[in-house]
Amino acid sequence: MSDERGFKDYVKYSTFAIQMGVTVFLGAYLGKYLDGQFPADKKWFTMILTILSVALALFNLLRQLKKDEEKRKSNEN
Repeated sequence: MSDERGFKDYVKYSTFAIQMGVTVFLGAYLGKYLDGQFPADKKWFTMILTILSVALALFNLLRQLKKDEEKRKSNEN
């Protein structure tokens, strides 16, 4: 039974990593696209959107972990 639970946790936490990667990729890709549409001396859109997407990915990860922890605590009681 614990092996099954461990596998489910592994899959769940793997999806968190995939979500983070996709979020950061999309932010950087959008920034690169916008830099192509609006040329400037520096790649401002890429830099800003990449940083914002990393922050968004971390925020989402922390929110999901908090929700998971609350669910785990309620199941223990």
